[in-house]
Amino acid sequence: MTSDRSAGYVPPRRPAFFGPAVMDTFQGAPDPGQRIEAAHRTAAALVDHARGGGDPAATARIVALADVYGLDEIAELWAARPARTLPGALWRIYALQAGIRRDPVGMARAFDSGRHRAPVHEAVAGVAEPPGPTEVQDMADAILGGAFTGDLAVALERAAAFCHVVATGLALEADHRIEPEEEGLTRRAGGLARTGTDLEAAARMWREGDLS
Repeated sequence: MTSDRSAGYVPPRRPAFFGPAVMDTFQGAPDPGQRIEAAHRTAAALVDHARGGGDPAATARIVALADVYGLDEIAELWAARPARTLPGALWRIYALQAGIRRDPVGMARAFDSGRHRAPVHEAVAGVAEPPGPTEVQDMADAILGGAFTGDLAVALERAAAFCHVVATGLALEADHRIEPEEEGLTRRAGGLARTGTDLEAAARMWREGDLS
């Protein structure tokens, strides 16, 4: 857990759309098998709840889940799952949103640099023109909202496309930097490219009914 859990700290109330049966899976699950089951149960329950309710307020809470519930707690439950699973794919979308919020200027700059080399991915990502910090943050929120209320495969493809464009932009930036900046940018570009490829695969699996 994070250092915020110090004496006197009151954690935020858990979002109301989690029922008791779902929340039970968040409570300590020391057994690896239980942790895996909890990850998949909560991911499926979250998607099913959002799709079944049609409640815009609930969707807004889901989009803000990392803000309300804490990214570290989401990571504790989902981050260890393979990328090509439902909890693993959802985690990567939340992590992408968090990365954009941490550095919207840098992400927007990398997207702008890479989009001319990856026009197809740019079109799929759907970032508004011109692609500034506000536009990439709006895109991240729209992708999360679409993941739970629209076509999950489309949301995964948009996130994948954004990753590929930013990876291209970071690689281009690395060409004009010296060590160790070049190495760091190249490493980030490679990680985002792999994430993009995994999200594309997850989108195909969802369409085929194999993502769980």
